[in-house]
Order: sequence, then structure tokens, then C-alpha cells
Amino acid sequence: MEAGSLPVELWRLILAYLPLADLGRCCLVCRAWRELVLSLDSTRWRQLCLGCSECRHPNWPRRPQLAPPSWREALRQHALASRTWTQNGAELHSSACLHLFRRRKDRRVWHVGAAPGCGYETLRGALAAAGPYDRVLLHPGVYEEQAEVTLKVPVEIVGMGKLGDVALLVSFDQQCPTARLCNVVFMPAWFSPVVYKTSSGHVQLDNCNFESCQLHIRGPGTCQARFCSFAQGSSAHFLGVAISLMDSCEFSGGDSASITVEGPPVSERNWACKHLAALAKSLTTATMVTSNGSIVDTASRDPKDIQGGVSQRDTHLTMEDWTKQDVDLESGWTKQKAVNGGLLPGHEGTVIEDDSMDTSNESSDGDDEAQGENAKDVDYALPYSQHGLAHLSEPRPPDWASFPALLSLSAELQRDTEARELAGSVQGCLLRHCLLRDGKGGVHLFNHAQAKLEANVFRGLNYAVRCIQNAKLVMLRNEVSGCRASGVFLRLSAQGLIAENNIHSNGEAGLDIRKGANPIILCNRIHSGLRSGIVVLGNGRGSIRSNQIYGNKEAGVYILFNGNPVVSGNHIFQGLAAGIAVNENGRGLITENVIRQNQWGGADIRRGGDPILRNNFICHGYSDGVVVGERGKGLIEGNHIYGNRGCGVWVMSSSLPQLIGNYITHNRMYGLAVFCRKDPESSGGGEGYRPAQERERGGGGGGGAGGERGGQENFHEEGELLAWESDMDSEDERFSSRRPITVALVENNCMSRNGAVGLYVKSSEALNVVGNMVANNRAAGMSIIQSSQLTRLVGNCVHGNGRAGVTVDRECRVELRGNGIYGNGCNGICFRGDGQIVENDVVGNGAIGIRVMESADVKVLRNRIQCLRGCAISVREQVRGVVQENLVYQGYPANSKPPIHTDPLNQECVVLSNTLLTHRPNAPWVLENPPPRPLGSNPPSAAPSAHPAHLAISMTSRITATVESGCHNNGSIFCCIL
Repeated sequence: MEAGSLPVELWRLILAYLPLADLGRCCLVCRAWRELVLSLDSTRWRQLCLGCSECRHPNWPRRPQLAPPSWREALRQHALASRTWTQNGAELHSSACLHLFRRRKDRRVWHVGAAPGCGYETLRGALAAAGPYDRVLLHPGVYEEQAEVTLKVPVEIVGMGKLGDVALLVSFDQQCPTARLCNVVFMPAWFSPVVYKTSSGHVQLDNCNFESCQLHIRGPGTCQARFCSFAQGSSAHFLGVAISLMDSCEFSGGDSASITVEGPPVSERNWACKHLAALAKSLTTATMVTSNGSIVDTASRDPKDIQGGVSQRDTHLTMEDWTKQDVDLESGWTKQKAVNGGLLPGHEGTVIEDDSMDTSNESSDGDDEAQGENAKDVDYALPYSQHGLAHLSEPRPPDWASFPALLSLSAELQRDTEARELAGSVQGCLLRHCLLRDGKGGVHLFNHAQAKLEANVFRGLNYAVRCIQNAKLVMLRNEVSGCRASGVFLRLSAQGLIAENNIHSNGEAGLDIRKGANPIILCNRIHSGLRSGIVVLGNGRGSIRSNQIYGNKEAGVYILFNGNPVVSGNHIFQGLAAGIAVNENGRGLITENVIRQNQWGGADIRRGGDPILRNNFICHGYSDGVVVGERGKGLIEGNHIYGNRGCGVWVMSSSLPQLIGNYITHNRMYGLAVFCRKDPESSGGGEGYRPAQERERGGGGGGGAGGERGGQENFHEEGELLAWESDMDSEDERFSSRRPITVALVENNCMSRNGAVGLYVKSSEALNVVGNMVANNRAAGMSIIQSSQLTRLVGNCVHGNGRAGVTVDRECRVELRGNGIYGNGCNGICFRGDGQIVENDVVGNGAIGIRVMESADVKVLRNRIQCLRGCAISVREQVRGVVQENLVYQGYPANSKPPIHTDPLNQECVVLSNTLLTHRPNAPWVLENPPPRPLGSNPPSAAPSAHPAHLAISMTSRITATVESGCHNNGSIFCCIL
């Protein structure tokens, strides 16, 4: 008969009445019939799958409302899995043809029950009569045995009717190689809560319910449980198992861990191990269609997954758009503008003070520059672009497309051999497609146990997974949500792989790593937590790579108490506190992450935190980019810090950070701000601090939304002592090879196009600022407001800032040496403090080159200065010091101001041996011997500048000032003159 002789719809209607065996025979007729039978997937195959009493909906218990990709394939997988228990027969080694003629012993069927026709009324009697591989059918009813029932021969026990019609109040002890139980309800016997145990054989459990009882499997025994429900506190215990498989099971209502895995896998293997391993690998291959297509998450993928966590709305956001808008994560992403020049909400940590700027009236009082500029005067301007920091010229702010892309799991596994081996491992307890809900704990591993959890859902538990005591865990594509404590705990040298999980909405941290645990955490989504995303403490380590960590109320990653992880290639964004917080002697290598749009600091380091922060993008934050608080340390190197609403970097002077090679650009307030220690009796608002409670919460991972719970994480766990405190000295030396320092260091950074001062210092500690490019900031380039200890500004290029190049306030101790200060909008250097200005190039600034005023006590030595339209050096009254051996280059011919102006009332400043160099039309007019400062590789304190040979020296006489009645600083007049 040809399939085409009738309409296809009619054939489908006919075939819908055929049983499973007849459908299989029809598939063998021809290709057309096979395609016709396969087309019945959503009708007849679905009916057969749902009507099977040995299994449930293929997506039960996680999402039974979601249809599988193929009902026929789901039924096929069930048929294969349900026969595992019979595959322990002796294998034939003869030819294949003899296998066709092998006769199988017929299996007998024994009926048990009170119904007519049943051979036995008790289960024990039927089992005594059953032979190997016989089937025992239990008719509806309750079967109870007063003593333990021992299974000595392989047998299959099947309940008839619907699930729940057959209940067993029996305690089984399996001593045979294999057994299967299907469609029954286990309830505890009066003498033991353990309803089934085996220590050598293999048991297969299909479509069973466990109520208030326990399942015990001891290695080398194995277990395969499918479509089973463990309710009312039921649990499964595995001790030293080589392999066991729990597939599509539900655990609920337990007062302890639902699944407990203890001890290392035993070396002895039973016959089922190879079959279970092959089955587990085939199921894993079937579900891993793509490396990022999680079964758990497919239906509920967050749009932030697209483009590595960047939503479509954000892809068109420009730097200008960002700086114009005000956003608040907790109030609908719209924030009110500041009123009357006040601070925006959440910006209490940074105060722009008026005295940090060089005001317009400073250039008055006889020092106003001449107006107007002729075209022919351009030749008088000294070129300075070829200075030694040209390589630090600011880059354009990166856009979204330039962010490092999140690597997929397959890409990470190709790079990491250890992670690849863990992902492919099949050993211990395998839990897949299960639902664990509404209980105390999910899975507990300890004492070198091993487990693999794949595509499960953990919901409404105290904790989802607890892995301790050298246990090894593999978690792939699970969903962990709604836990009252942390989602996943790792303790006491636990290891493993945690990849492609969706961990969200937990009461504490999504992942809690401590006490020497060292997991590999790849490609997870960790978000919407009520506390931090990941916490690493107590000598915890780990490799945290390519994760999306967002929307947590506290720090995205929180490192403290000697935690020392590697945090690399993650996208950490839209958190309600800091992106990464490193406190309480925490460390770690934090590299190549994108940390953006966080409510507080992108990275927050304080209280002994000492990380390496390298090559990260820290941007578009609603407060400061990087915060280094009290006693913070660390190496902050090669980062792009831009577009933040507060400062680029906020540093407390009691800290000792090293800032090297960072690009700090386009931040709304200061580029780098260094503040002094907070006065404990004051609120700190005027000192650039947030109120103590807000700063400690916001920076330390206890963000504003979590403030009612205190500033620290709840690290005490169910009576667990703080045992890691005794391990403080056992530091991992992986990242401690950098040079020790005793003074905070700012070196080779680019601080440009920030909304206020490029470098703002209000400090009580020493500070070294070496080799930085400070350019095109809206206010002054560098502003030293308070510096009771010495601040050294050495070899920097301060260029094109809106106001003065460098301002030094009263009573500040500052040394400027070897800097290039070019083209700033107002004075090149405005100095009111104490210190030295030695061997700097001050050229092309809008007003005075070097202005020394008020009660300054300063030595101005061997500088090269050109002011085109004003005084090169201006010394006001009450200034003490020496102005000596400076080279003053001629400005515009129309400039009527004197090269060096000294207030007539000043009697305490010595001005001598300064030289004026005039312009010759045909001679080169450049800075040479040395070239424009800062110098590239030569030390800035090199030999003093030599006079260019081709320039006319028109002023060689000494300009001296009379000194009356003693001298300052307890020195002699003779010493001052020399």
C-alpha cells in the first residue's frame, strides 16, 4: 500500500490508534511511512509519552508546562534509561550470528494483592518465590512488612494503577547485583526511616515517591533514580559512590540537606558503572547544544545577556549623553539635578572646593596679561609637543563596542585544561534536571566527595549547595534562586567548576568562598542578590572569569580576610553598591573586567585591602571610579577609568596605593582626589567624605539598599566559628612580588578631560606624583590644598587645563621638579606654600608663568619659563625664598610686562642669576639641552639646563633684593644669597 493513496491527514488519523509496537513496525515499511510516523510527534507520540505509567512529563519537575523539543525522542530516552538494570548479563564473545539465535529465559510475572487472581498477598512471599529478573506486580493497596526485606536475586517490583495507588511501608536491603522499583510510594517502616539501601548492587527507581524516609547508597553500590519525588523531609545519602544518577527528581520540605554525598569514590566498581557513565555522557551531549544555551535559562534569558550584558538601549549611549543624564538605580533610573550648586544625591564623597581653583582676580594687581596677538607673533611661542610623555596622550573614551567581550564556556574550556577535564568528568553523584525547593538545604558534599549538578533548579532553600572538606563539585547550567542564606558555599579546600549557572535573588551572597576553597567560576549570571554577588574570604581563592554580575544590593565581588581570588574578564554592572570591594586584608588579582554603572565606587579598597587592579574598564559609575579608603593599598595599573559621576580615583591619605599607567578621563569631578584622614568629631562633609555610615556601607559592599542590615556581610553561618582568623599568616604569595612602598605613588597616569581638577590633594601624608600626563581638565591641572607631609611632583606634563597648571595652597610642603607645564588657561604655577620649584619647563600658559604669593617659602631654581603676554615670574609681598638661575624666554614683543616682577615691599626673597633669552628670527627657537620636559628616560633631577649657544643673552646682571634684619628658617643671609 502506498502512503500517497490517501490524504496525509487521514493517514495520521489512522495511525493515531496504533500502539507503540505497531508504530515501530510501520516505520520499517519504507521511508515515506517512516516520515509519516515521525510526523505524529505532537499527537500520538505525545499521547504515548504522557500515558506511560513509568515516567512523567519530560520537563517535570522544573517546567512541566513546557513541551520538549520532541516527544518521540523523550519517550525513546526513557525506554533506553529504563533498561539499564537488565544490562548486567554475561557478554557473548562469539560471533554475531550466534547472538541472533540465543534464547532468553522467559521472565515470570507474579501478582501480589488482595484482588482475585493474585498469587500472593504479601510482598515478602512473592519475592521468596521469584526467580532472577522476574516481575512482581503490586495491585493497589498498602503493603507493610514488620522486618527488613532482603533482595537476594535480581527482581523488578512495579506498582499497578496510578502513582499513589501502591504504598510500601517496607525497608529493603538489596544484596543482589541489580533491581528495579517503579510506580510505588515509599513510606518509612516503624523500625527505620531508611526504606532502601544497597552497598554493592545497582538499583533503578522510576516514577516513585518517597515520603518522610531516606535512601542510602554505599559504594560500590550504584543508583539510578528517574522521575522520583522526595517529599516531607525525604533525602538521599551517598557514601563513597563511584557513580549514581538522579535524573528529573523533585526534593521538597526537608529539614536537612536533600542530598548528602560523603567520602571519595571507591576504587571498586560494579557492573553498572560503565553503563551509567555512558548514559550520563550521552544525556550531557544532548543538552549541551550550545555552550551558552542553558536549559534552565532558555525560557527566561535576560536581555542583558545580549552583547555581554549590554542591553540594546545602552549600545547607543555616547559619552556626551552619559554626562548629561542623571540616573538612580533604585528610583526608576532618574535622578534630580542638584539645587543651588549643591551635590547630587550620592555624591557626598567628593566636594569641589572653591579654593582648589585659581580664581580670576589672581592675575590682577598689575600682572594682567596684554591683550591681542598678531600673526607674526606666533613664531615667538616655544614648541613643546615633543616632551617625554607624548605616549600618554589621552585616548578617546572607549565605547560599548570596545569593551572586552565575555568569553563563552567553550572558549574558556579551550583555554583551561583543568576546567575542561572537570566539565567532562563523570564521577560521584550526578544530579540533573531536578528541582530542589522549600527546604533547609539542597546538596551537601564533604570529606573528598564528588558530585556533578547539571541543569537543576534550586529554589526557596536555606542554601542550595554546600561543598566542604576537599570535596569536588561541578555545577553546570543550574538555576539557584530565593535562598535565605548564600546560594553556594565552598569551604575547607573545596574545589570544582561552577559554570553557566543563573544565580539570583538570594538572601546573602550568590557564591560564598572561604577557608582555602579554590573553585573555577565561569560564565555565570549572578544577579539581583539581596547582598553581594560573590564573597571570597578567609584565605579563599578561586578563578572567577567571564561572569555577568549585576543588580546586587551590595558589592558585586567582595574580597576580605585574606581572600585571594583571580577575577578576570567579568562584566560587573548596575550594582547598588561597589562593583568590587576589597577590605580587611583582602587581596586578589582583578584584571580585564568591565565594571560599569555601579551606584558606588567601581572598585573599593580599604582597611588593609591589597589587590592588583589591572587593565580593567571602570566607567559610567554613579559615584567614584576607584575608591582607596583608610589603610587601603594595592597596585592599580593600566585601567581605563572614565565617565564616572564622581571622581575618577578617590584616595584617602592614610592609604598606600600604587597608581601606575591608568587612563583617568572624562569623569565629572576630580580625576584623582587625595583626601586627609577624617576628623572623628566632624561629619566630614567639608573634607570630601561621605558620612561615615554611608561611605562604609557604600564602599565596603554594604550599599545603600542594604544599610539596614549593617555594613558587613553576615559571615557567621549556623554556629560556624571564625576559624579563618587563625590562618591570616598563611598568605598565598602568588601576587606579592610587586615592590613594597612606604609612600603612596601616582606614576605614568593620564588624567584628562575631567570636570574639575585633574589631581586634587588635601592630604596629611606624603605623596609621590611621578611622570603623569594631566591635560585638558576643566579646572586646574594639579591643586595641592593641604599637604603637611612632602608632596613630590616630579616629571609630570601638565597641559591645556582650563585654569592654572599647578596650584599650591598655604602651609603645603610641595616639591616640583622636572615637570612640563604647558598651555594652561591661567597661571602655570601658583604657589603659596613651602618647598621647591626646580628644573621645570613652564611655557605658553595664559597668565603668569610662576606666581609666588602670600607667605610662601620657596626656592625657584633652574626653570625654563616663557610667558607670552605677562610676567614669567611674579613674586608678591611676604614671600621668602630664592629665585635663581632660571632661564626666561622672551614673550611677544608687545608684552610690556617685566620678565621677573618682584613686589617692592618684599624684603625677604632673593632674586639673582636669572637669564633672559631673546628671540632671533633666523635662529631655532626651541627648548633644547635638555629637550622639553618631562624627559623620557633621563631622571628629572639631571644636570641643570645649559644656555642655548645660539641665543643672545641680553640680561646677565644679577637681580638682587635687599634683605633686612635677619633671615628666615634660621639660616644666614649669606647662605640665602649663595
